[in-house]
Amino acid sequence: MCMSIKNHLYFLVFSTFYYTKKTSRILIGKKYFEINHFPLTVFFHSSIIALVKIFKKGKKMFTKLKYTFIGRPLKSLTEGEGGLLGKTQALAMLSSDALSSIAYGPEQVVLVLASLSPLAIWWSLPIGIFVLLLLASLTISYRQIIHAYPQGGGAYMVTRENLSPELGLIAGGSLLVDYMLTVAVSVAAGADAITAALPALHPYNLHISIFLVCLLMLLNLRGLRESASSLMIPVYLFIFSTVFLLLFGLFQLLTGSLSYHATSAIGQTVPSLSIVLILRAFTSGSASLTGVEAISNAVPFFKTPKEKNAAQTLTIMSLILGFLFAGITFLNYWMGITPQHGETILSQMAKGILGDSALGQIVYYLFQFSTALILAVAANTGFSAFPMLAYNMAKNKYMPHLFMEKGDRLGYSNGILTLAFGAMILLLIFNGNTERLIPLYTIGVFVPFALSQTGMIRHWKKEKGSHFLKSAFANILGAIICYAIVLILLFFRLGDIWPFFPIILVLTFLFLAIHSHYQKVAKQLRLYEGVQKKTYDGNVVLVLVGNVTRVSVGAINYAQSIGDEVLAMHISTKETEEKDQEILQEFADYFPNITLKNINTSYRDIITPTVRYVRKISQEAKKKNYTVTVLVPQFIPNKPWQNILHNQMSLKLKYALRWHEDVVVASYSYHLKE
Repeated sequence: MCMSIKNHLYFLVFSTFYYTKKTSRILIGKKYFEINHFPLTVFFHSSIIALVKIFKKGKKMFTKLKYTFIGRPLKSLTEGEGGLLGKTQALAMLSSDALSSIAYGPEQVVLVLASLSPLAIWWSLPIGIFVLLLLASLTISYRQIIHAYPQGGGAYMVTRENLSPELGLIAGGSLLVDYMLTVAVSVAAGADAITAALPALHPYNLHISIFLVCLLMLLNLRGLRESASSLMIPVYLFIFSTVFLLLFGLFQLLTGSLSYHATSAIGQTVPSLSIVLILRAFTSGSASLTGVEAISNAVPFFKTPKEKNAAQTLTIMSLILGFLFAGITFLNYWMGITPQHGETILSQMAKGILGDSALGQIVYYLFQFSTALILAVAANTGFSAFPMLAYNMAKNKYMPHLFMEKGDRLGYSNGILTLAFGAMILLLIFNGNTERLIPLYTIGVFVPFALSQTGMIRHWKKEKGSHFLKSAFANILGAIICYAIVLILLFFRLGDIWPFFPIILVLTFLFLAIHSHYQKVAKQLRLYEGVQKKTYDGNVVLVLVGNVTRVSVGAINYAQSIGDEVLAMHISTKETEEKDQEILQEFADYFPNITLKNINTSYRDIITPTVRYVRKISQEAKKKNYTVTVLVPQFIPNKPWQNILHNQMSLKLKYALRWHEDVVVASYSYHLKE
């Protein structure tokens, strides 16, 4: 019975309905047919119909979804320039990590000091001064790095160029891991803030965290401007609300409305206070500086003049960060706020400053909302800096070259996807609870800080000679403080940070292995003196024949046009013995002048005997100074989804043959019309 595919599908669908309702017979057209195991048959056919429909529309649907969520491709030159960042957008995109850290950085100092006694809280003021001093040093240093290395890469490039490639890999690997930790920690903190406001959502912390990662990933895949524009509201809302809170608090202090309730006077002796505790508090407060380096990694994303705009953005961010850190530290001391279970110090400060009035309550909840938002989007700094750092390391052949490829929206999509995937893996491993990752987060950022400061000292020594001290003063000071922090972490937090070292060791070996591979490839592909052209006396073309069809006929015709000698081969199995004899006879009728080698096999595998015969032909061709071309016939279905209905043997054969030297593997494609 001859019918169209469309009608055949309709009959199958109708048959399924008829069986389930009335009888065990299937109705096709006007005839009934008895079918054994019909339920399975119906299920199979129905599944095929569904798959056919899905795959038929799959490509079109995927493209539509891609355009919806990511956007249409941008041109490289025209729209690409428009996709670069101005200072206002860059501040929103690249400062969220650093600015969000003041929500927990000053609190960590107080928590460590208060663990001994509330009397020790006054030490947060001198500790805060040292943190600000480190911030100033890092800002000056990274401004220098921006101007010295405008191609981006930050600490990785400085360390690599001035110290050694190996130390550069340690700096780069540390930052790559740190950016993944940044994303994981930030979204987890944002999820905690959301569930704190909406307790009913607490069981879904992990789900919310992963959703936030996916949302940020999509924003960044859409492009720089779209990502920055989306982040401007939460970042600037947090900046303005926090600055307002601090200025209002200082105004109340000056007018006498905010009374002095410090837990102890400045300089008061604290029993049992040790230098170890002070150093631990200092390292905890230094966590507020994570993310400062991100702008130096992303200089190429800025509008021209790139270095000037990046340096000014870094200065603005540091001034805001310094003011917020100093204001929170001072007002916390003045108001005598101590850690309370279930409420942050920042929240207590906001309540004390804003009061219990209706307007004060409104402003308080607005402030809490802005804090939750910036904690949730702080992860975007990682999405901005990670792809650029991966690009620079890939450019130096320490990471796969796929990280150098730009996506449709002119961003480094592979870097964005890798970062999102890594962050989600971390969230799943730690079930959205990332407190244990924070020490790794700290060591992961201060090792590159220390190395970059040392690298800049070497840079100035090469540039200025014996007069380098003036230019390198900020770098020397920063290096001393950063190395001190690293040593403190090693001595007092080793139990928390030890995973950092095997991770970095493994990454460094991986980077070196990748670099070694690329070096070997370049060496083998490089033209050098002595490489000569080779002339062959002819070409042997071997055509693989499964059946004698239009495809094989076309392949033989093409082989005769390119080959001096044309051979054909066929694999016979015991299961297809009768059919194989028909194929051999049919081939002889069509091509009496072409030798068809029939190879019998006791197994169902046709790849192994094919490869074995090709190797034999190749050896014989070498003796005659002939090249060998293996021509694999294949037919191309009219619609992509139809590929699932065929065994794809041609692909398997080409994959098996590609590993053999001195053999050219080619395809002859026959395109089906329907």
